[in-house]
Amino acid sequence: MTTGARTAKGEATRARIVEATADRILAAGLGGTSLDDVRADTATSKSQLFHYFPGGKAELVRAVVDLQGRRVLDAQRPALDALDDWPSWEDWRSRLLAHYDAQHGWGCPIGSLATEAAATDPVLAGELTAYLRDWAALLAAGVGRLRAAGHLRAEADPERLGVAVLAAVEGGLLLTRTEQGLWPLEAALDGALAHLRSWAPAER
Repeated sequence: MTTGARTAKGEATRARIVEATADRILAAGLGGTSLDDVRADTATSKSQLFHYFPGGKAELVRAVVDLQGRRVLDAQRPALDALDDWPSWEDWRSRLLAHYDAQHGWGCPIGSLATEAAATDPVLAGELTAYLRDWAALLAAGVGRLRAAGHLRAEADPERLGVAVLAAVEGGLLLTRTEQGLWPLEAALDGALAHLRSWAPAER
């Protein structure tokens, strides 16, 4: 079975290269990751590496962004697409914590890349910004459903609250990386959900 002109074995090799590069960038940063590092990590030759990524490091990094973006969003599903009551938000929180707990304190791959790319690669920075906006939009849609179901007051602003939740996630992940523990993300998520609940209608 092939994908385009690439064999299944070729697809597996390409995926292995992307995954190894993703791990190295998380550990060493974008600037601390060279194609020679990737070749050593994956036991591939220079010609083999450029066969799969003729655009060199820039093309490889974009493949990493695509991989990490899918990993992060997929880890939150199906809860992320069904945020419409408080239990669904708690389920989303649990899924996000489980995903990042498995990352061994490396923090957010997208946020880390965005910070580094902003000063060196405007095109990549734009792609990362678009990804974060998409994530914020998914959270805002969940806030909107929460409001439509009557769990939030009518004046609650889904866009602002969605961004606030994502900001809490990214801030918690930054501290999770520096502290090498999951508790800052747990605290940030608890604070974000408490803020969200503060918009609930007053009980009568």
